[in-house]
Amino acid sequence: MTLSSLSRRLPLLIGLSAIALMPSLPAAAQATAASAAPAPLSSLVAKVDIPYEEFTLKNGLRVIVHTDRKAPIVAVSVWYHVGSRYEPAGKTGFAHLFEHLMFYGSENADGPFFGRLEDIGATDWNGTTWFDRTNYFETVPTGALDRALFLESDRMGHLLGAVTQVKLDTQRGVVQNEKRMGENEPYGLVEYAQLAALMPEGHPYRHSTIGSMADLNAASLADVQMWFKTHYGPNNAVLVLAGDIDAATAKAKVEKWFGNIPAGPAPKDVDASVPTLAKDAEVMMHDNVAATRLYRNWVVPGVNSADLPQLDLALAVFGGLGSSRLDNALVRDEKVAVGVKASVQPFEKLSLAEITVDVKPGVDPIAVGKRLDQLLADYLANGPSADEVQRAATRQLSGTIGGLEKVGGFTGKAVTLAEGAVYSDDPAKYKKDLAIYAAATPQSVAAAARKWLGRPVLRLTVAPGERSAADNALAGNVKSEGATHQPAHFRDPAAPAPAAATPPAPTRIAEPPIEPVKDLDFPDVEHGTLKNGIPVVFARRDAVPTVRVSVAFDAGNAADDKAKLGTAGLTTALLDEGTTTRSSIEIAEEQERLGAAISAANSMDSTTVGLFALKPNLDASLGLLADVIRNPAFRPEEVERLRGQVLTRIAAEKTEPMAIAQRMLPPLLYGQAHPYGIPFTGSGTESGVKAVTRADLTAFHDTWMRPDNATIFVAGDTTLADMMPLLEKRFGDWKAPAAQKGTKLFRMDRMMRPSRIVLIDKPQSPQSLILAGQLTNKAGTDNPVTLLTANEVLGGSTTSRLTMDLRETKGWAYGAGTALPGVKETIPLLVYAPVQTDKTGESIIAARQDVKEYLTTKGTTQAERDQTINSQILSLPGSFETSSELLGAMMRNHLIGRPDDYYETLPKTYRAMTPADMDKAAREAINPDNLIWVVVGDVKQVRPQLDAVGLPVEMGTLAD
Repeated sequence: MTLSSLSRRLPLLIGLSAIALMPSLPAAAQATAASAAPAPLSSLVAKVDIPYEEFTLKNGLRVIVHTDRKAPIVAVSVWYHVGSRYEPAGKTGFAHLFEHLMFYGSENADGPFFGRLEDIGATDWNGTTWFDRTNYFETVPTGALDRALFLESDRMGHLLGAVTQVKLDTQRGVVQNEKRMGENEPYGLVEYAQLAALMPEGHPYRHSTIGSMADLNAASLADVQMWFKTHYGPNNAVLVLAGDIDAATAKAKVEKWFGNIPAGPAPKDVDASVPTLAKDAEVMMHDNVAATRLYRNWVVPGVNSADLPQLDLALAVFGGLGSSRLDNALVRDEKVAVGVKASVQPFEKLSLAEITVDVKPGVDPIAVGKRLDQLLADYLANGPSADEVQRAATRQLSGTIGGLEKVGGFTGKAVTLAEGAVYSDDPAKYKKDLAIYAAATPQSVAAAARKWLGRPVLRLTVAPGERSAADNALAGNVKSEGATHQPAHFRDPAAPAPAAATPPAPTRIAEPPIEPVKDLDFPDVEHGTLKNGIPVVFARRDAVPTVRVSVAFDAGNAADDKAKLGTAGLTTALLDEGTTTRSSIEIAEEQERLGAAISAANSMDSTTVGLFALKPNLDASLGLLADVIRNPAFRPEEVERLRGQVLTRIAAEKTEPMAIAQRMLPPLLYGQAHPYGIPFTGSGTESGVKAVTRADLTAFHDTWMRPDNATIFVAGDTTLADMMPLLEKRFGDWKAPAAQKGTKLFRMDRMMRPSRIVLIDKPQSPQSLILAGQLTNKAGTDNPVTLLTANEVLGGSTTSRLTMDLRETKGWAYGAGTALPGVKETIPLLVYAPVQTDKTGESIIAARQDVKEYLTTKGTTQAERDQTINSQILSLPGSFETSSELLGAMMRNHLIGRPDDYYETLPKTYRAMTPADMDKAAREAINPDNLIWVVVGDVKQVRPQLDAVGLPVEMGTLAD
């Protein structure tokens, strides 16, 4: 489970994001090899180092400290060595449910934990549960470290007195809606089928971490107390502090806050062997999907096996790299698939190896499955080449280096040290793994692949169709004659819940004050200009030896051809699929050799081609970036291949609740004539993508992606003086084409847009997706910071009115809120809530009431203003820790015309803001009576609920 702040949930509204940044590195670290030989793997390994000191308190709490002074922030990461594999029969989902309860107050700090995190400006905060562990983490300003340690220690040592039946019941509902939300997605039942087929009865990894509805319903307060007392002692935890802290300071603080917590019972491991199927297994499922997906799965060894890195490389070569065997054969050459993947999902005691192939619509899945198995058999027989192994290892090392720029979060240094300590009793385990990657040979990789992938396989197929009762039963949602296996219950779930034990008397511990936190010192931004006039914007970040470059064009989805929507998206998708001198495969291979990543994407206002590069390989990586941008070939065979992929993506979007709403809402808000009145997904329309010609793609490139429409942004471990010659070399001689530069016309039609509900049928949906919108009277170029701040109170934060009502009070939604996407022109207000089906009508009524009250009788309180302003100011130092975050800030400033030092001036702006200012901004910009509501759900269940809302209801369809 991932509990995150709303600002990290609403990026689901991707089509309206202000800027397009590079993909996260571990998924796509790639590069170039023209100018110089790539850095050897041994030199890359040497650059990965996280020095640490550790100590253990008398109560058994293991503490690991890493010092990193690049910013005045400290990452706090607490890992408990307990997850869903520790759950007894009849208690599935309990580890995750308990994690939720840990966010709702302790004896000396009652109330929502995330509200207290926002008070102190925490960033990168979250809580997650997986099979083997539960972790809680946040990055806080150095001055707020004592407060963060107080909060973590209080929920470790003083939780139970604050846990009530009301909290349990509410979070049970929230978790069940989280479960419904995941299952409402295409392929959303696959995990249950995989675990049931791969793991024998009684195996601790057999059940999903999210659990079954029946077991969640059966959870009692007594269960909560037993789980806490058994598993949440300090002697079953690891605490990592990484950042602006040293070991001596850490020891004094940790001893103060955690030293008096008594140890719990000695931890007992739950062992789990690596099962092997007796014979190949075949499973067929049906779902509302656009493409048949073929799965091949094996259970393989856990993180402490030396075979796992070798196996990871084997799967990367076969289906994980951009130049993988499967991609080259099934997608590029034979064109029978629109997507392939291969990877290992690692866990402590075992791991899951998976290969997937999305079959091109119209192609026989059985034939593709046979071809997949044939390719795998050939690969196991002959193994990879030395070049393939080196490219896969370089990608892995590059991804690790990029991830360690953060001290916290999901990939940073704190989590790396904690994972090694918890799973392997070695915080430096990452070094051993990287050494194995670097030393891997074709022989070692092939041996691991044959050993583990040569065993019996699970062949699972998900084909378009209606979900079966048996498949639903695997998820633990309904009883079915097809589901014969039921868990041996710890207690009868039909019996009354046992009475909770008497909670202990609260212990009073004073909350520490926040020490002074300096306002943000934004890195100096420097400017240059290439000889052909391209502006260069630069800022330095030297925490890791990497450089990020974004070449941004004033284009984006708003520049798309209205007659052929999807031209922009298809153009950017084809940039790295071949240039006049390089093939698609050569581009992918060069990226992998250099550990670089090139990506092209459209936001609503910008088209951005981004590069992540290792510093030693920067020049060669820039050479490939320039070739991709300047010389795309748009070869007819690649155009047709990518056209098929985009059409399949559009078909897939029409099966995904959020994407359906994103496609339906924009024309209702902006009208057909406005550049923003297009699907927010950015994929275009089916008819538009079918109509695009190669000439259209070339014309879009010449009109929009040109030197006189470009700005180059750079952030990383280099200097402007060093960058300018490299950029001149690659871009300085680029001349604008003869075609006229593109312009965008922003105009609205005069049609009325009355408030109403547009209902789209998605049969069998366990949940309804609500997405409402209206246009405000503000544009991005107005820089409406007061309105944005008011939105934090209404629905933009985890303690906002809408979130607290629909999620925390009513328990009808896993996530709900509002957003003001950062577009350049007219900004929409969006209201978002995936809710349980039987509460759809009531949720709309409640959301309308929340918005209306905020804008009329219940405006911003002084407490809400103070919390919001404190959060905004204190979170600034942790918001620009990485070169990626810095790059995004510079691009955002440029897009809407803000000065380089804008973020440094924000604290003064925030401090001057009053509740009356926030109310005035919200009331001028938002009219709740103008909201248009799109609802995606099961019409049979939802339509009868909507009459009570009091708005006209019409049926909507996605014809194009």
